[in-house]
Amino acid sequence: MSGSALESGLDRMDETMEKQGLWPDADSPWVRRAMTELPRHRFAPEIVWFWDGHGWVPVDRTAQPGRWADLVYPGPEESTVTQVTGGLATSSLSCVSVVADMLDSLVVEPGHRVLELGTGAGWNAALLAHRAGLGGRVVSAEADAGLAEAAARRLEQAGLHVDVRTGDGSAGAPDAGPYDRLIATYAVETVPWPWIEQVRPGGRLVVPWGRMGHFALTVADDGQSATGWLQGLALFMEDRNARKAAPAPPAAILDDANDAATDEELFADLLDGHLLFALRVSHPHIVVTVDRNGAGPHVELRDSAGRSARAEPAHGGLICVSGDRPGLWDALRPGYRLWRERGRPLQWDFGMTVTEHTQTVWAGSPDHGPYTG
Repeated sequence: MSGSALESGLDRMDETMEKQGLWPDADSPWVRRAMTELPRHRFAPEIVWFWDGHGWVPVDRTAQPGRWADLVYPGPEESTVTQVTGGLATSSLSCVSVVADMLDSLVVEPGHRVLELGTGAGWNAALLAHRAGLGGRVVSAEADAGLAEAAARRLEQAGLHVDVRTGDGSAGAPDAGPYDRLIATYAVETVPWPWIEQVRPGGRLVVPWGRMGHFALTVADDGQSATGWLQGLALFMEDRNARKAAPAPPAAILDDANDAATDEELFADLLDGHLLFALRVSHPHIVVTVDRNGAGPHVELRDSAGRSARAEPAHGGLICVSGDRPGLWDALRPGYRLWRERGRPLQWDFGMTVTEHTQTVWAGSPDHGPYTG
C-alpha cells in the first residue's frame, strides 16, 4: 500500500488538532511527538468498519487502501471501529482528541509504572510505553484474547516492551504493582476498588465513567480513597463484563413537583453539555443524547427497557415530544429542577470520591455531599 494516503492522513490529523487547539502542548508536549513517532495506522488492523446507516460494513486495507486510510484518520472527534461482534462495535481506536486529553490528564512521567485496562489495538499502550521509557513499565490487560495477541504483536514490531495480559480488567494486575498511574479505555459505572488499591498513595487514575466523560482521581495519602474532577466528555465503550441493566434511579429525586420551567427552556438547556452531564448523574436510568445533525437539533431519550422518546422544536418553536415512551421527557424535570436549584453547575464542577465501599459524584466540593436533591 502506498504511504501517501497514510502520510496525508497523519498530516491532516496533526494540522486539524493544531487548528482546533486540541494538542495538550502546554502541559504534555510529549503526546504530540509520540503520536507522530508511533502513528495510528501502525496499530490498526487490516479490516476496519464504518456505519452505512443500517449496519457495520468492513473495509479491507488491501482492497480499499484509500478508504481504509480515511477511516483510520477521521476527524479528531471520530473513532475508528476495529472490531464488530454480533452486529455491535466492540473495540475501536479512540478519537485522537480523546486519547490526547486522557494522556494529558494522566500526567505520565518517564520511569513510571503504568497499568492500562483495555489494550484494544495497542496504540494507547504504545504511547504510554513511549513516555514511560526504558526505566518504566507498562502492563496492559485485555479481555479479548484475539485482540490481546494482535496488540502484543504490533507492540513488539514497534520495538516497545509492554506486558500484555488477557483477562478481566476489573481485577487489575496486582502482581506487577503498585503503579504510579492507571488508565482505563472503557467506561465503568463503578470504579473497581482493586484499581485504587493497586495505585500508590499520591498516584493518579484516569477512568471513563458512565460512557459520558473521564475523571482523573488522585489516591489519598492513606490509600483509603481516591478523589478528583471530571476532565473531559466523550462516549466510551462499556466494560464487556458489566451487567447491561441501567442503574436504578436515585430515590432522592424521584418525587416530582410542580415546575414552572417550560418545555422550551428545558430543551434549550439540554443543548448545553453542562445540564447533559448533570442529568447523567441524577438520572442514570435515562440515556439522554443530543443530536445536532440533520435538519435541526433534537433530543433522544431511552430507558433501560429500550423504550424511547424524541423531543424537537415544532411549528412556532414549541417542543414536540414523540416516541413509544413520551413520559421520559417529563421524567427529566426533577433533575432539571435540581440542576437549577444547585446553581446550574458546569460539567467541570463535578467530581468523584471513591472508597472501598462507596462511590460519590458531587458538584463543587466533596464536602457538599452526593449530587442529589
